[in-house]
Amino acid sequence: MASGFAHSLKKLALGLLALIALLVVAALWLLSPPKAPATQAFINGQVLTMDSNNTVQQAVLLEHERIVAVGSNSDIQALITDDTLVHDLQGRTLMPGFVDAHGHFPGSGLGAVAADVSSPPVGKITTIEQLQTRMKVLIEDTPSGDWALGFGYDDTLLAGGQHPTRQQLDAVSTEHPIYLLHVSGHMGVANSKALELIGYDRNTPNPEGGVIVRDENGELTGLLEEMAHEKFVIASLDMPLSDFYKLLTAAVDNYASMGVTTAQSGGVDNTTLKGLFTAQKLGLIPFRLELWPFDDKLGESIRSGELNLEDYNSDTVRTRAVKIVADGSIQGFTGYLSHPYHTPFRGDDQHRGYPIMPREKLTALVEEYHTKGYQLAIHGNGDAAIDDIIYAFDQAQQKFPVADPRMILIHSQMAREDQLEDMKRLGITPSFFSAHTYYWGDRHRDIFMGSDRAMRMSPARSAKELGLKYSVHLDTPVVPMTPMLMIWSTVNRLSSSGQVIGAEQRVPVMDALRAVTIDAAWQFFRDDDIGSIEAGKYADLVILNRSPLQDPLTLKDIKIDATYVGGVNIFERQH
Repeated sequence: MASGFAHSLKKLALGLLALIALLVVAALWLLSPPKAPATQAFINGQVLTMDSNNTVQQAVLLEHERIVAVGSNSDIQALITDDTLVHDLQGRTLMPGFVDAHGHFPGSGLGAVAADVSSPPVGKITTIEQLQTRMKVLIEDTPSGDWALGFGYDDTLLAGGQHPTRQQLDAVSTEHPIYLLHVSGHMGVANSKALELIGYDRNTPNPEGGVIVRDENGELTGLLEEMAHEKFVIASLDMPLSDFYKLLTAAVDNYASMGVTTAQSGGVDNTTLKGLFTAQKLGLIPFRLELWPFDDKLGESIRSGELNLEDYNSDTVRTRAVKIVADGSIQGFTGYLSHPYHTPFRGDDQHRGYPIMPREKLTALVEEYHTKGYQLAIHGNGDAAIDDIIYAFDQAQQKFPVADPRMILIHSQMAREDQLEDMKRLGITPSFFSAHTYYWGDRHRDIFMGSDRAMRMSPARSAKELGLKYSVHLDTPVVPMTPMLMIWSTVNRLSSSGQVIGAEQRVPVMDALRAVTIDAAWQFFRDDDIGSIEAGKYADLVILNRSPLQDPLTLKDIKIDATYVGGVNIFERQH
C-alpha cells in the first residue's frame, strides 16, 4: 500500500508539472500567437490548385491567413510589394495541404508512451520472443501495477501465425497489467493481471458485438475481439497528463512533417473531445482538427441534447459528424461478409465475421441521428456490414429526406458494384483505406478474401466511373501517417511484395491527389474553406520536393519540404 501511495504521489507530481508546463506554453502563445505575414508570395513553382478544372499555375499570393490570388509568375509578381515575403519554389510543387479523411489523431504518438510491436514493413517484430523482449524493455521503466501497452502486433506476420496468449504475456510480467493492441485496432490480448483488473474470467459472457476468446477447456486465452476489448483499451490508455503531452507532441510533429493540415480523430470520447479542443485553443496543435464523437461513448449525451457539439466548434476545430461502428476488421476475421472468409477461421469454413449490432438497432440509431440533422460517419469493412449500413440510411432518408447528406462510409473495403450504386443514389460517400493493398494485399488475396474479392478491395476506380466522390485515408495509427504512400497505393495498388492487387481499380494520380485534398474536405463540408488553392480559401499548403505528376511508381518517395496552415509555416525540412 505504501508503494502504491508513493506512486500515486509521483503521478500527481508529474501531472502538476505537466500542467504548469502547459500553462506556460499557453501563456506564451496567448501573448504572441504565431501569425502569418501580412503578405507573402510563392513563385516559380508548379501549383496544383485542385480546383474544379485541376488547373496548374505557377504562383500564389497570400494576405494573412488567406489566399488572394493564383496565377502565372507575371500575374503574381505584379502584385508583390516591398513588404511581401517572397518564397522562390525553384520549380518545386505547391499544392493544398493533406486532409486526413479518417484517422485517430493523436494516436501516431503512441510510440512515445507505449511499445511498438509492429511487424515489417512498419516495424521489426517477427516472433513472439521478440515481442516479449520489447514489452520487457517497456516494463523496466513502468512502476509495478501500472498498465503496459503494446500496439501494432499482427498475428499473420508472427512466426506460427498465431495471436500471443495470456500465458506468454504472463511470462513478461504478472505484476503489471499488460495489453497488446492488434494492428487493426479491433482486438487485443491481455495478460492475467489485466483480465483480473477488468473483471473478466471464464464465466464472463460475451458482450453484444464482441467475443471473449476461450480455449477448448473454456479458459480465457487473453484474446478479446471488438466490444469485448473496449474496457482494456480505455484502461491501458488512462495516462497522466505528462504522458499525454508527450504523445500529443510526437503526433503533432509527425503530422506536420507529413504535410497534414487537417487532422482527423474518428471516434472520440468525452475526455479526448475536451482534451483536443482545449489543446487546440492553447496553441499546442498547429493544424486544423476534425473530431467525430463516438456513438458508443457519447451517443446518449448527444441524442438527449445534454452535449451540444456546437460548443466544440471554432475556426480550427470542427465537431459535426457522429461515428458509428457496424463491423470489425477483415484482417482480424471480424469484418462482416456476405460470403465466408477464404480460409476457415478457427476450423469454421462458414465463418463470415459478425456485426457489432443487429440491423434493426443500427437502423434505429441512424434514423435518430439523421432526423436530428447530424452528419454520420459509419465504419463498414465487410459487404454484409455495408448492406446493413445502406439499408439503415435508406430507411432514414425515406423518413427524413436530406438533399446532400454526405454520409461517410468509412473504409467501404469490400463494397460491391451494386452497393456503390446505392451509395450514389442515397448521398453516401465512401472513404477508402486504399493502402490496405500495400500492407495487407498479399494476405487478403491468400488468406482472407481470395483472389477475386481481394482484387476489388477499396474500389476507387469503380466509384470514379459512377461519379461517386470519395476520399482515401490511412486510419493512423493502424498504419503510419504517410500521405505520399497512400497516394502511391491508390494509384499503383502494389502489395509490400510488389504484386499488383487489382489493376482495374487503379486511378490516375490527379484523382488520388484530389482524394486527399478537396474531395476529403468536401466530405467534411469544409470545401468552401480548405482543400484547394483558390482565392478566398485558407492558405493551407504543402511544398513537395518534386512533382507528383512525373512518375507514378515513385510517388511514395516524394519528400515534404514545408507545411503551412493559414499561411503560418509549421514545418520546414532540413536539407
